[in-house]
Amino acid sequence: MTVFVAWTPELPEKNLPGPWTEIRVAAPGLLLIESEDTLSRVFHELKWALSEDAPLFVAPLAATPKLRGLAPGTLSWLRARTPRP
Repeated sequence: MTVFVAWTPELPEKNLPGPWTEIRVAAPGLLLIESEDTLSRVFHELKWALSEDAPLFVAPLAATPKLRGLAPGTLSWLRARTPRP
């Protein structure tokens, strides 16, 4: 299982079907995506769910990042899915 971080100013629809177990909104425009699929597949499925001109950034998380000010429960969610640095 991999956790991907994604940024896009255009949020996808709630409960969007795709190659992921969960998409979590950590902050406006900041998504955390849990998936067993590849970066390419996650990127393209998310890209196709957005408008054609929406910017999009997607990258895998190698470890639990440092963070603050995100949605309640985000750090716990990440710690349960990513290794500690």
